[in-house]
Amino acid sequence: MPGPGLGSRIGPPVNESRTSTLDRETAATDRDHRYIRQELFHPIGRDGQEKLKQTQVALIGCGALGSAIADLLVRAGIGKLTIVDRDYVELHNLQRQSLYTEFDVHSHTPKAVAAAAKLGQINSDVTITPVVTDFNSENAETIVHDSTIIVDGTDNFETRYLLNDLSVKLGIPWVYGGAVASHGTTMTIRPGFTPCLRCVFPEPPEPGSAPTCDTAGVIGPSVHAIAAIEALEVIKLAIGEVDALNSSLLAIDLWQLTFDRVPLQSPRADCPTCGRRQFDFLNQWLPSQSTVLCGHDAVQVRPGPGVKLDLTAMSARLQPLGEVKQTRFLLFFVDPLTKAELTIFPDGRAIVKGTTDEAVARSIYARYVGN
Repeated sequence: MPGPGLGSRIGPPVNESRTSTLDRETAATDRDHRYIRQELFHPIGRDGQEKLKQTQVALIGCGALGSAIADLLVRAGIGKLTIVDRDYVELHNLQRQSLYTEFDVHSHTPKAVAAAAKLGQINSDVTITPVVTDFNSENAETIVHDSTIIVDGTDNFETRYLLNDLSVKLGIPWVYGGAVASHGTTMTIRPGFTPCLRCVFPEPPEPGSAPTCDTAGVIGPSVHAIAAIEALEVIKLAIGEVDALNSSLLAIDLWQLTFDRVPLQSPRADCPTCGRRQFDFLNQWLPSQSTVLCGHDAVQVRPGPGVKLDLTAMSARLQPLGEVKQTRFLLFFVDPLTKAELTIFPDGRAIVKGTTDEAVARSIYARYVGN
């Protein structure tokens, strides 16, 4: 009598409805087991895990800091994550931006979209919303108004002061972080309980006065160290462990292995933001403007509000002039005169790569996109 082979079955046929029930039970068990090591950590437990599931985080910026923060939060089981980023993936990002691959570089994928795709494969239980836009005073409140926590993955002080205004106005806690060279800093801000960013730093640094990744470089381990602290602060906020939060301005130098803490006092009564509720960065009017982008040899040119481009029509118009590539997210064009590379988005923004001269970038933009 032949033994069981590839085409044989041992035991009675499996009932299909029973199989479906088993599959559902297995899926439920898998979900229970996904976070078991995290739940065994007493300060989190099952109750904390449920609170994480109910938390909605707005992550502003998904470059080096943001991609590492997003990865940690999605793996931890945060409920909803909105990822806001204006940029696309480039080859030099891969040295430190852990969610992206060479495929994303070659396909000119926006960072928010590429991040959401990778994170969706990591944890399908998390609702992830990518937003490809320049985060500014025109759209900021709409983007974050229903968030539980805001977390900083940006690379510039202007956006951080805007986040600070939003946090205080809406009463949403936020976690500040920055990294350059081997250094990193972070602090956690709870409106009404802790000093805000302007309590500690009343004004942004003067342009050119602070080191950037262009002038000082940046190493991946320092980025990931600060990102880990930021992500853990978000988790503490989400589960209500406020006594365990970072109560200082924490500065690290990972190369020298130094960790410095500057204790924070009470909110300043004369602070323009949390004392006088004067939201200078949130209320500023946005005309057409340009910004040199950290680490890109590039300038972002931003039109006034309300611009919507038809990328297909623009692609047809530019085809006779030079190299054009179009995806549903952006249009890539090489200026035949200057060899500058333009990445044009549906909201009218363009990143002009190959110059850090804002006047040159605006001129190229006007030539092909318009004033």
